[in-house]
Amino acid sequence: MKPAVKRIRELLHIKQDVLADALNISQQSVSVLESKETIDPEQLEQIAKTLKVPVDAIKNLNEDAAIYNIQNNYDNSNPAYSFNNYCTFNPLDKYVEAVEKNEKLYIPLSTVKYTFYFIV
Repeated sequence: MKPAVKRIRELLHIKQDVLADALNISQQSVSVLESKETIDPEQLEQIAKTLKVPVDAIKNLNEDAAIYNIQNNYDNSNPAYSFNNYCTFNPLDKYVEAVEKNEKLYIPLSTVKYTFYFIV
């Protein structure tokens, strides 16, 4: 367990003093915490809540899985949650298509002879 808290904190780019402030302890206490073999459950839960990770993630740290999870769930790096901001078509082509379609609709209308009847 001792490298788990430190490794997760480092993976999340959180400094010891920031974690210490969040836990209301000194930076030296965080350093001692990270070097402990075991951490009492209440303190472990508080650390997990502060780091926004499950307690099990700290207890059963698999570094390769943690790196994959963080890389693929950070902001918009996961393609499943990203937005496609690039056109897959040429907007000018779509405009030309719309104009041509309007012209095709207009031609039959322009050939129709209108007869107006006025009722007096």
